[in-house]
Amino acid sequence: MVAKTNRRPTPAPLHNRLPVLRAERGLSRQDLAAAVDVNYQTIGYLERGEYAPSLDLAFRLSEYFGLPIEAIFSRSPFTPLSETVYGGPT
Repeated sequence: MVAKTNRRPTPAPLHNRLPVLRAERGLSRQDLAAAVDVNYQTIGYLERGEYAPSLDLAFRLSEYFGLPIEAIFSRSPFTPLSETVYGGPT
């Protein structure tokens, strides 16, 4: 007899641009956390890909940065800005 498991497949990692967005605005993790009403450790977990945001938190971050959610979070890695702006390494 084969045992059934009710496990969901492991979701693909969620990539994000939070460190870049924070750096562009000169924000610490604590600053961003206060702005979106979460613990500063949550921002660290998000940035390291150890935590996926709730839909509510994703919207709060989107509204805070004035960007669409898909500009902040993605299932595939983001192209480095140096490649986007300058065409990549020479």
